[in-house]
Amino acid sequence: MLDYREPESVSRLRSDLRALIAEHLPADFLGAFTPDPADFALTEAFSRELGRRQLLASAWPREFGGAAADVWEQTAVREEMWAAHEPRGAQYMGVNWVGPAIMRHGTPAQQAQHLPAIAAGEVVWCQGFSEPGAGSDLPALRTKAVKVDGGWSITGQKVWTSYARMAGWCFLLARTGTAGGRKSGITVFLMQMDQAGVEVRPIGAMLGEHHLNEVYLDSAWVPDDQVLGEIGAGWDVVAEVLGFERIGIARYARSERLLREAPEALADRWHDLPESLHERWAAALVRARQARLLAYQLVAANESELSPLSAAAYRIVVTTLDQESAEILMEMLGRDAVGATPQSTYFEREVEDHWRYSQAATVASGTVEMNKQTIAKSLEHT
Repeated sequence: MLDYREPESVSRLRSDLRALIAEHLPADFLGAFTPDPADFALTEAFSRELGRRQLLASAWPREFGGAAADVWEQTAVREEMWAAHEPRGAQYMGVNWVGPAIMRHGTPAQQAQHLPAIAAGEVVWCQGFSEPGAGSDLPALRTKAVKVDGGWSITGQKVWTSYARMAGWCFLLARTGTAGGRKSGITVFLMQMDQAGVEVRPIGAMLGEHHLNEVYLDSAWVPDDQVLGEIGAGWDVVAEVLGFERIGIARYARSERLLREAPEALADRWHDLPESLHERWAAALVRARQARLLAYQLVAANESELSPLSAAAYRIVVTTLDQESAEILMEMLGRDAVGATPQSTYFEREVEDHWRYSQAATVASGTVEMNKQTIAKSLEHT
């Protein structure tokens, strides 16, 4: 039986993180991806401050820019950041899974080039996975990489690519062969975004700025030394990456905080709500704490034991919690909460932001249906 009582060192870290957030971010902060470019600039500066304090990738080995911290300290960082509208901006992608993938599969030169920059908060990564005909069915991807002298020429299209307009690098999947089945012949490339062969077009969405983009590749160049792992063996890397991506975000922390703060934020209105809504609120708060415990089980397990089943189950739990908590909070606020304005209370704007983000939660990083299929396939082989 595991004891999840928090060590004093982790409690102190939480206090330090909350003090840093209060010092560096405005009281009405709602994240990096707003129409105001100053919000993204603010999170970039905050990420560099975390990097200077070795807090951005604290559990990484020291040689890669980390502090070799306990995994529970890194978990506390995830929770505090997500609860506070993710003031690391897009940096979580590099920290949660791009960096770990390069640690496991990269050459010493790749590790030396990319890992310290990620740990310092100096670079933004995006993910070149989904395509118009290959979203949840990722092995259907058609973006093609052709070998040329000294590297690879890549042509194709990616879609739903978060942060593509601000990213310096892309963790890109492309097809280098077709023999051996759909999952064979896929290769991982570490591609610079600032080049003539890459065009980014934003996709307008209720999620806000920078979340969705199309990326067009027209003979984009990747040198040989930026191929991650073996040619044609990229699917093995991807299967591992998807697991870290799905458990790397402490989504439950924001749901739990907003639910917990609702009675005080609503003040006298709280007592006028229907009893049935109070009951749904209490049940959602219980599920938020259950999601936290599920996350802790995965953290406590050795990373090598992270199974597709565990990652898929966690993803289903936290994304459905996102939507459940958002719907309950919006009902509590009333119909006027949709379209919250700067004149609305901060809590009202927080809830609307949470509700907007939650609408895509059960689609991003694999739909709920695809995650259920992953669980079913895993159980077939047990």
